Amino acid sequence: MVELMENKKNQVLNLERVQALETWLKTTNTKLTQVNGQRKYGGPPEVWDGPTPGARCEVFISQIPRDAYEDLLIPLFSSVGPLWEFRLMMNFSGQNRGFAYAKYSSSGVAADAIRLLHGHMLEPGFRLSVHRSTEKRHLCIEDLPASTRQEDLLQVLRVLAEGVERVSLKAGAGIEGVSAIVAFSSHHTASMAKKMLVEAFKKQFALTVSIKWQSSVNSSADEPLPPQKSSVSLLASSLRPLRHILSSPPASALPPRLACHPSIPPGFCRAVGGPAVSPHTPYSPTFSSEGGHLVSAAAPVMLLQKVCEATGVGQPLYEMYCSHAGPDGYLYFIYKVRIPGITVPFKGLVMILPGPTPTNTLEEARQAAAQQVLQRVHRNQLSH
Repeated sequence: MVELMENKKNQVLNLERVQALETWLKTTNTKLTQVNGQRKYGGPPEVWDGPTPGARCEVFISQIPRDAYEDLLIPLFSSVGPLWEFRLMMNFSGQNRGFAYAKYSSSGVAADAIRLLHGHMLEPGFRLSVHRSTEKRHLCIEDLPASTRQEDLLQVLRVLAEGVERVSLKAGAGIEGVSAIVAFSSHHTASMAKKMLVEAFKKQFALTVSIKWQSSVNSSADEPLPPQKSSVSLLASSLRPLRHILSSPPASALPPRLACHPSIPPGFCRAVGGPAVSPHTPYSPTFSSEGGHLVSAAAPVMLLQKVCEATGVGQPLYEMYCSHAGPDGYLYFIYKVRIPGITVPFKGLVMILPGPTPTNTLEEARQAAAQQVLQRVHRNQLSH
């Protein structure tokens, strides 16, 4: 009972500290984004004239008081040198999770942060622990089907996760099926992928895979990728015949080159033919802070709007209904997206983390719905 009461006590927000954060955001015009369990500043900030950080430029901060926020932490770690990025891990209650990451322009400034701020007493009884961050950005996905193709897996992963740069396959003695080494653009994107890819493969492709950090990679794995088309350009080119695609039923057969191999579940074959995201895949919302308040950045909604404008089918209309809250803290929304030039509306289910306000939460749900519509259109385009 004592332990339960202590846990509840730890989950109670310090409203004075929250108000202090809001005041600081307003007075400094600092902008934060909230993505999948963390709040981020910069990456880079709006005004940045320094170099892009390379290796060993990030520090890991732990032993942070649960009611300490960016209004205390960002000025403290900026006192060492300009911050390129600061990420504070958050939980559902609105408290921080006790750790954060600060990234600087150079490894030298990061070393100064460790030297000057390790052991710093932020509050009585709380001394910060500051160490060099382990910035692993390669994952090993094991137990893939033996007939997995590198280009198909790359296509699937780029739909499921952010920041996927390249994939290499390996097979041999002691390896069951095929393993893949996946390079990500940052440690953060690799960490997010590691948390969700096992469940995503299981739900969408009926595949049970295992994922672990890859500690050593060939030097060639870090070679830069050739430039890629932007999302807007890719959508504009692939969704040009939007009215026809959205009005047509999904194709029932795959192109010959994507015919299903007996060892690969049909869901996986369909995914590599035309990537699709399950209605139950959590949406990773993005927030910005305007006037000291967190508001959602309208990437998927804006993309869908631009595609509809380019094809003359009218502006999308969203109907959102909150169905229920899951035991894992996610909210489930049923959506219907009507596009005037399209006969049949898009319907589906999305799950999101609650936003800081009801308005933000509803906007997150709209973003998730727009993202699913875009991906379904893209899937149908590939199958035609």
